[in-house]
Amino acid sequence: MSMYRQLWLAIVLSMLLALGGSLFATLLSARAYLEQQLSMKNADNAAALALSLSQQEPDPVTLELTVAALFDSGHYEFIRVRDPNGKIMVERVAGSGDTGAPEWFVRRLPIADEPGVAQITSGWTQTGTVSLLSHSRFAYQALWTSTKEMVAALAMASFIGGYLGSLILRRLRRPLQAVIDQAVAITNRRFVTIPEPKVPELRQLASAMNATVLRLKSMFEEEAGRLEAVRREANFDPLTGLANREFFIAQLRSSVEGEDSTGGTLFLIRVADLIGINKRLGREATDDLLRRVAEKVGAGGTAHVDALAARMNGADFALLLPGRQAGREVADALLESLVASMEPYVDGGPSAYIGMGAFKQGTGLRVLLSQVDAALIAAEAEGVNAVRESVVATDDELPTDGGEWGRIIEQALEQHWLRLVSFPVVDMQGSLMHEECPLRLKFDADGDWQPAGSFLPVAQRIGLAPQLDFAALELALAALEGQDAPTGLAINLAASSIAGTNFRRKLDALLNRHRKVASRLWVEVAETGVLKHVDAFRELCTLLRSHGCRVGVEHFGRQFSQIGQLHDLGLEYIKVDASFIRHLDTNPGNQAFLKGVSSIAHSIGTLVIAEGVANEAEFAALGALGFDGATGPWVKLADAPA
Repeated sequence: MSMYRQLWLAIVLSMLLALGGSLFATLLSARAYLEQQLSMKNADNAAALALSLSQQEPDPVTLELTVAALFDSGHYEFIRVRDPNGKIMVERVAGSGDTGAPEWFVRRLPIADEPGVAQITSGWTQTGTVSLLSHSRFAYQALWTSTKEMVAALAMASFIGGYLGSLILRRLRRPLQAVIDQAVAITNRRFVTIPEPKVPELRQLASAMNATVLRLKSMFEEEAGRLEAVRREANFDPLTGLANREFFIAQLRSSVEGEDSTGGTLFLIRVADLIGINKRLGREATDDLLRRVAEKVGAGGTAHVDALAARMNGADFALLLPGRQAGREVADALLESLVASMEPYVDGGPSAYIGMGAFKQGTGLRVLLSQVDAALIAAEAEGVNAVRESVVATDDELPTDGGEWGRIIEQALEQHWLRLVSFPVVDMQGSLMHEECPLRLKFDADGDWQPAGSFLPVAQRIGLAPQLDFAALELALAALEGQDAPTGLAINLAASSIAGTNFRRKLDALLNRHRKVASRLWVEVAETGVLKHVDAFRELCTLLRSHGCRVGVEHFGRQFSQIGQLHDLGLEYIKVDASFIRHLDTNPGNQAFLKGVSSIAHSIGTLVIAEGVANEAEFAALGALGFDGATGPWVKLADAPA
């Protein structure tokens, strides 16, 4: 029984006991008073009748008439006159009649009054004895009427008391429920504070819990700040603040090999005659030049989501723009800004050279680097500021027009030319945790299945990503309905999907239709999408948790400095981006960073899973860092055939 019901029951029982006891005591007191009054009346009336008869010296006829006249008033149960020897001279006895009160009431509260007795005398001689007993029906009527009035008054008092009790409980319930919700949120890995209630006891409790949450958040932020410093030291160039070569190559590898890769454009930038500038101007000026170049290279990707700038070595920089961007326009604008920024440092010669090349998912990393590097060499060979482009990959077989893409995607949705493929996510013992299920789409009935990276970016741009995500969820839930295995299926949602209220409403209805298997659905959103729509993602988490689904963030760590925004989401798991996993076994900096990430996540009950594990050495390193699971090209089930 809930505490509210117990409190309410206690109030009701207390009131019933108090009012019932009051009613009982009042009834007993009223009955005793009536008995006393009846006895006094009996005595007084008997004395008055005896005195009247004593003064008259009545004969038997007069005695009979006097007694009859008094008895006929209807106020007496009996009147009896005896002679000195005890013989009855006159007697009148009333029959049983209506008492004016229910029979059960009369039985439960009998009125026992004493009959009045008086002596009839003539001078000093006793001539007889009068005894009479007043009728009690009037007393019962009065007692019953009084009882009904008291019950009505007590019922009204009970109603008013109950209403006031409800108001008090309601006043207590709101702050108490807030404290309960805060405790539940903490158990669900959501660290939130609440306004302190006015009720002193609850205010003390809320204050203590708020202080605990603030301490946890402070510790969380301090550790996150320390780990951000470790991450930057391991993956960023100390002079320019751009990514270093190792981190950039790992990120580039994910862009060309990742299942959800959208392709992109790679730029290699070289500062002209850096050695000569160093000799002519000195190291301090050269460092200032490199910082200016880094600022311009980094600014070249600020308008593009997930862009990454890096310093590859002394004079070489790189820029990665994921997705299908206007690469040549970016390169020309970047070169122009570099020339203007470097003008004070060059002595009339060229400032920079840029080589670039677009690529698609599946392009070989070495092929991409070698061809873009060849374009850079060709630009440098001209001896002037130049941009050269290498054709690394073409997408001639894919539509180029947004309208055509929209028609193809809508047709695929209508014809159900969609399916899920699965990749295992295992724990550190090789047992299956769940399966990642990216979406596949084909352009016609006999076409090839296209990876998500080829159509999802376009779908997001033209507003069809929510429909594709909803179709993927329907396929996943239908698959779960048809299998008995306890492991779940993971579906990735686009940022534009989680931002839509209508999408969340449709998702709620879909999960209601699949209540039995909803708890085996894993839903994840990329870190960039989560941080772009934090409030919408928080509402999505609340919705999914209400259905027992597990919620996580994939590609985690790229924007680790903003991790403080995720403390109250109650995440079940995070999937660390593959760029931190590549060559982890030989990268002490990333090992320290990921060990700290694992420690923070475990302290709030969140699982940590690695993406893009490519070999056994990386998998073994993850185990030592406290990771809970992994996925990637090398990952296989422990009981899978070799």
